[in-house]
Amino acid sequence: MMNTNFGKAKGLGLCSGGLDSILSALILKKQGLTVEWITFETPFFSSEKARQASCHTGVPLTVKEITPVYLEMLKNPRCGYGKHMNPCMDCHALMFRLAGEIMRERGFDFLFSGEVVGQRPMSQTKSSLRYVEKHSGFDGHILRPLSAKRLPETLPEKAGLVNREELLDISGRSRKPQMRLAKEFGINDYPTPAGGCLLTDKGYSIRLRDLFDHQETYPERELHLLKHGRHFRADSRTKIIVGRTQKDNEHILEYYRSNEDALIRMKSFPGPIVLMPHGGAKEMIRLGASICAGYSKAPNHIEAEVTVATSNGEETVQVMGMRPKLETGSLKLEI
Repeated sequence: MMNTNFGKAKGLGLCSGGLDSILSALILKKQGLTVEWITFETPFFSSEKARQASCHTGVPLTVKEITPVYLEMLKNPRCGYGKHMNPCMDCHALMFRLAGEIMRERGFDFLFSGEVVGQRPMSQTKSSLRYVEKHSGFDGHILRPLSAKRLPETLPEKAGLVNREELLDISGRSRKPQMRLAKEFGINDYPTPAGGCLLTDKGYSIRLRDLFDHQETYPERELHLLKHGRHFRADSRTKIIVGRTQKDNEHILEYYRSNEDALIRMKSFPGPIVLMPHGGAKEMIRLGASICAGYSKAPNHIEAEVTVATSNGEETVQVMGMRPKLETGSLKLEI
């Protein structure tokens, strides 16, 4: 007869903050198990939804920033990318590996997640889930409560730590089973299943690819800058970022570094903040000033005064405004 220790084990779950994550934890709690969550942060995705889920459910949450190790994987994912720059399978494998290390350090018995078989055509097929488990380094330790009965029995189930009979067999893309379950648990407020990862966004992915193509290292602030403004590739070493709105200008200024960047702004007319990470050659700085004037309220038939601040100091230059729309020399279309 199998030894059972239902209600005595501890599970550490990956939490995105979505309904599936929430339900996976509550299903295990219903068995009397102790559950906690871990969520990971990078410039590509935040912990905001996971923090909200923890607040609403009372499930303790650990937040861990993983940008350096994530970038190493992102530059050359074993399974490649999805539609854009999203390395979903290798991303999940990395997260389970990092969570597994914490599982061992803190004495948890197993890992779990809210993944559902067949919900996503690339990353949540049975073969994809198997790939993730195999490459996480914690084969057999990963429990997926919502689809457990459609997957092989895990080590915690075999050991009698988790009651398999009380786990579910959900599959496919329909959200109706989860919505019914949410109602049973009294959950009325939960986020939509839309992804929050910037690596699935076409525009952000194009900018990130450009950064990878032109730099060997990627300071975290530059990954955040990709979210804001218009981006122009001036040459292989120079990029010009132009604020679109006041909010854009404020965000761009957050990541400005006076000891290495060039910051350009209008002197007498309303206009954008223009940032050139790592500065640029004299002719490139002047190009940035012209673009700043071109997107400002300055009349387009006169030279406008523009203030340029670099690590060497500040100066005022007079330029004619320009708005790059077609590829001109080495200046590419907006990225």
